Parts: sequence; C-alpha cells; structure tokens
Amino acid sequence: MSLAELEKEITKLSHGELSALTRWLDDYAAQAWDDQLERDVAAGKLDLLAKQADADFEAEPKKKPKKGSNA
Repeated sequence: MSLAELEKEITKLSHGELSALTRWLDDYAAQAWDDQLERDVAAGKLDLLAKQADADFEAEPKKKPKKGSNA
C-alpha cells in the first residue's frame, strides 16, 4: 500500500478509529525514538555531548545552600 492510499483510507475512519490510530501512532513514534536513542547511546554517539555537559556543569560556580534549605 502506498502512502497516498494509506492517507485516503485514513480519511474514511470514524472519529473513534482515528483517535485509536492517533494513540497507536504516538506510542509507535515514541518507542521508535526511544529505540534510536538507546542505539545511539550504545554506539557512543552521545559521549561527546555527555562529556561537554559534565565540563559545563563543573565550570559553573557552585552556590552554597541557604540555611534551612533542603537544596
């Protein structure tokens, strides 16, 4: 089925069916994003960004917590 055919079929869905499809697509897209992120982390593609974030954090001046503060 082509994308154009799929789009045409989607226009024929009832409101309830369209809502269910939308929820499914949202879940599918979120899982695909998570899976890609996990592959990128495992492949070390985010290592440089993590090191830079650590360096930026360490370079910031440290604030002393105020008395009576839980922070």
